[in-house]
Amino acid sequence: QVQLVESGGGLVQAGDSLGLSCAASGLTFSTYDMGWFRQAPGKQREFVGTINWKGTTGYADSVKGRFTISRDNAKNTVYLQMNSLKPEDTAVYYCAAVQRRTYLSQNRNLYDYWGQGTQVTVAS
Repeated sequence: QVQLVESGGGLVQAGDSLGLSCAASGLTFSTYDMGWFRQAPGKQREFVGTINWKGTTGYADSVKGRFTISRDNAKNTVYLQMNSLKPEDTAVYYCAAVQRRTYLSQNRNLYDYWGQGTQVTVAS
C-alpha cells in the first residue's frame, strides 16, 4: 500500500531554518505530483507548496521566497526547506501525493495519499 512518511519536524526559533522530508513507498513516485500542506490548531489544512512530476514548483504567497520544495526521484523523497521561519509557520506539516496532472494543484481535496504529519513549532 502507499505510504508517505514525513520527518524532520521540531522546535526552532523565529528566523531559523528547518528541513522536512517525505519518503514515499508503494507508488511510482516519478509519476506523482507531491504537495505540502499544513494545519495549525483550530484552522483548516492549507496549501504550502507543490512540485509536479517534472519538477515544476508552486507556493502559497505566505511562504514564497522562504520555502523551497525539491524532490529526488531516485530516493522516492520530496523535501521542504523552510527558511526565515516565523511563529505563524507553526503547524503540523503534511505531505500528499496525486497522480501527475497538467496543472499544479493547490486543492487538498485532489490529493489521493497523505502522510501522518510532522509538527513544526516556531518560537518567537
